[in-house]
Amino acid sequence: MGTPDFAVPGLKSLLASPDFKLVAVYTQPDKSVGRKHILTAPPVKKVAIEAAVPVFQPEKIKTAIESIESLQPNLIVVIAYGKIIPQAILDLPTYGCVNVHASLLPKYRGASCLQAPIKNGDSETGITIMKMDAGLDTGPILKQFSISLNGDENLEVLHDRLAQLGTDNLSTVLLDYCEGKISPQTQDDTKATYVGLIIKEDGKLDPKKNAKKLERQIRAYNPWPGTYLILPNKEKLKIISAELSKTENQRKVGEIYQENDQLYLRCRQNSLNILKLQRENRNALLASDFLKGNKDLLGIIAE
Repeated sequence: MGTPDFAVPGLKSLLASPDFKLVAVYTQPDKSVGRKHILTAPPVKKVAIEAAVPVFQPEKIKTAIESIESLQPNLIVVIAYGKIIPQAILDLPTYGCVNVHASLLPKYRGASCLQAPIKNGDSETGITIMKMDAGLDTGPILKQFSISLNGDENLEVLHDRLAQLGTDNLSTVLLDYCEGKISPQTQDDTKATYVGLIIKEDGKLDPKKNAKKLERQIRAYNPWPGTYLILPNKEKLKIISAELSKTENQRKVGEIYQENDQLYLRCRQNSLNILKLQRENRNALLASDFLKGNKDLLGIIAE
């Protein structure tokens, strides 16, 4: 069970493994994408079809209990499926349901576990392979794998690193678990933290915050949902990449200004050196090119 790009490497590893027979793939329904509303299949579905594996796309997973039961699965592997699995399905397989979660549980239970360590400036994150229960990422841990963060990762880079980390270890952990070589370890609920769904409005940058926090927010939300400033005319100015500048000056908080051919945003503490940005209905530009035709923004105060 899986839906987005994050689940694809894990699916491919199971398809390639001689130890497992993949009898079905469950994924979310096709969705309309883009301005033309083109009906598009989830990435997991495309891979499954190419591998000639039966694909099921129930609107509500609870309606699929009988179809799953008919498959008589020994194991269900869940990677970013995007729906809550009911207890009736969790109880069907011989070895239960195993989930690949992109954090070091019990830290960052929930949907935005990829973004959270970047936004919070953590020094490490990782993958947890766990047996699922009825709670939100609360099940016992089978194995964890960690990686160090160097402080310049964006969401896209971390997404790919963790997807690969899970893939590299998935088959081995599943086999060891099914052969009784792993004893699931109960999570310490007292150390649990939760991170919810992210919406587009979460990408708004607040210059009243420290520049360091904004720099992390930009990396954590790149490429989605993206980050932006609100200009006095209510235009959204998309900030694609930036770096921390330790320059202190007398500029007003929220002021967009230029110094030595560089573009800056003054924050409550320090400034951001804006490297790439985009105005509404225009192309994204490097700051050096942006400054050639957008001098009207210099000196304005972003909200």
